[in-house]
Amino acid sequence: MSPLTRTSPHRTGGPSQATGPVEPTAAVLGAWSGHVSDVLPGADALRESIADIRRPVYVLGGDEVAQPGLRRAVAVRGETRFGTDVRLYEGDRAIVGHAAPLRLDNLGDPEFRKAHGLKLACVAGAMANGIGSAEVVEAMSHAGMLGIFGAAGLPLRTVEAAIDRLTSSLGGAPFGFNLIHSPNEPDVEHGVVDLYLRHGVRLVEASAYMRLTLPLIRYRVSGIYRDTDGRVVTPNRVIAKASRVEVATRFFSPPPEAFLQELVARGDITETQARLAREIPVAQDLTAEADSAGHTDNRPALGLLPTMIALRDRIQREYAYPEALRVGAAGGIATPHAAAAAFAMGATYVLLGSVNQACVEAGTSPAVREMLAASEQADIAMAPAADMFEMGVKVQVLKRGTMFAMRGGRLYELYRAYDSIDEIPEDERQKLEETVFRKSFEEVLEDVRTYFLERDPTQWERAQIDPKHRMALAFRWYLGQTSIWANTGEPSRTLDYQIWCGPAMGAFNEWARGSCLESPERRDVVTLGMNLLVGAAALARVGWLRAQGVPLPRAARRFEPRDRAELAALLACE
Repeated sequence: MSPLTRTSPHRTGGPSQATGPVEPTAAVLGAWSGHVSDVLPGADALRESIADIRRPVYVLGGDEVAQPGLRRAVAVRGETRFGTDVRLYEGDRAIVGHAAPLRLDNLGDPEFRKAHGLKLACVAGAMANGIGSAEVVEAMSHAGMLGIFGAAGLPLRTVEAAIDRLTSSLGGAPFGFNLIHSPNEPDVEHGVVDLYLRHGVRLVEASAYMRLTLPLIRYRVSGIYRDTDGRVVTPNRVIAKASRVEVATRFFSPPPEAFLQELVARGDITETQARLAREIPVAQDLTAEADSAGHTDNRPALGLLPTMIALRDRIQREYAYPEALRVGAAGGIATPHAAAAAFAMGATYVLLGSVNQACVEAGTSPAVREMLAASEQADIAMAPAADMFEMGVKVQVLKRGTMFAMRGGRLYELYRAYDSIDEIPEDERQKLEETVFRKSFEEVLEDVRTYFLERDPTQWERAQIDPKHRMALAFRWYLGQTSIWANTGEPSRTLDYQIWCGPAMGAFNEWARGSCLESPERRDVVTLGMNLLVGAAALARVGWLRAQGVPLPRAARRFEPRDRAELAALLACE
């Protein structure tokens, strides 16, 4: 009998009332009997029962022998009997489909949640320039999820202020900070790691890495020790982002020996710590980053995630780490269907990106949130990345309502074609100064000098002797300013806004159309994330029912967005 059995004199039937078994007219999973008020007909009842993920769903068939004309319905409680040889008694209803309750904390990998102190396997990824704000991190942490502060591109004093705030407001609750690969500014990466180690930041999201670096390895192995049980303990954890197998392989492997020996020589770690570091991966957790906003290789998630999972299993067999490697999914996670698919494919967790940028806590402007909320899947383009401009690396951005992608692309064409600012044809220079920069090259270079003398003086020193590098820094000035203009909502620069955005944003907008999440003023990271998780659980139950051959009406196969109160009601305990 079901633990949800409800005792009542008003029953539709059951073995005690039977005069004898009635052979069902079709194969069934079991038999149901219970109170007549627990039987709910219609597609709406089925949809809401599936969404009520804390309760079981019993799809009931009609019994044309015992009760001719009885229509299919749904029940969420009652007495049940399951078995391959179940018999229906007079008044019983056949169970033709069954979906068990699905707790949100059963989505993903429990080891991931345990390792990071989470209730739910959902991460708000770092969005650079503080778009992944302290407010985002706090909201996610209070809801039992993980938020990563978007430290990339910010001055160290701003990052330090965020560390102080989050340490104070969250205490021992989980949070993380971004550590971005800075191949053109290695001193900046060193400075960020110094800051994190000094303030005891215990989790970083390593993003945009094409190769491992000494600062990253220094962060990972700092303070490593063996406890009294013989386990290697690493106080500092890394969640890596990768879209290429060769990069993921480096993260899943132990730190390179050359880096360990250099850290020993520098006095950052001991020989004993170097030996311990050979027993751990650089990153225990890796996010398979598919077609995403910002830095991306535009990889399809359906191909990338299984590839990274297979790589994880191969490397785990090779090194036999005591704590198993884990793979999460990002890029395109913007609807319940996408989240359900990621978990079904074996994702340890899901990481949300550009959809959070359209939420009220994000460190960007209302104008940007409005633009994102109006976007569709085709409203995106690739444009040069400010931090890796000379390397030809691109980022995915919003195309609708802005000319940034076109103007940034033109700057890269000029960089490839000429070796200095002086070589650029006069008419082209004038067009840049009047339309794009809105100031002379001399004024731009003065801004560049001021900026890099504080951030990384070696860049300006190199520019003094390398005219092509000087030109690159001038172009990077524009690329960097465009994201600042967007974040502050500078009205005179709307056409220059650089807004990191992937096709997932359009998918979310289509799903949210006409709902409580359509307006950007009503989007917050927790309501959004909980909708995706609850929706993923509901759609998993849809999949179970369909796999049992239950034909479901279209309305029952869709999870509609819910506001915070409606979500709380779905998740409330009886």
